[in-house]
Amino acid sequence: MARYLISFPSAAMVVPDGELEAVGRDAHAVIEEAKAAGVYVFAGGIDESVPPALVSADGVVAEGGYPWAPPLNGGFTVLELPSRDEAIVWAARIAKACCCNQELRIFGGDPQS
Repeated sequence: MARYLISFPSAAMVVPDGELEAVGRDAHAVIEEAKAAGVYVFAGGIDESVPPALVSADGVVAEGGYPWAPPLNGGFTVLELPSRDEAIVWAARIAKACCCNQELRIFGGDPQS
């Protein structure tokens, strides 16, 4: 089993006025389905009202992230699945619920940690 990151940047989610509540319900329903299927690892969204902090190896903290990097924002879901094909199926379900395309990536590392 591998862990897959399914995500979207904030600007990708364009929801017509009055439909955000329904989109939220639909998105939470897909997450509940992933939990029931036993594939859910975690999900959430970046709190864009809190700026990042850049922390060095010696513990010095600077407000803001890397100045050359694009901002990290949006929503994400991590699922543990047997194949990329299965991840594509879940990504499509999340895309439908969130009303925007999703980016799909595989996590490296030990899925047991």
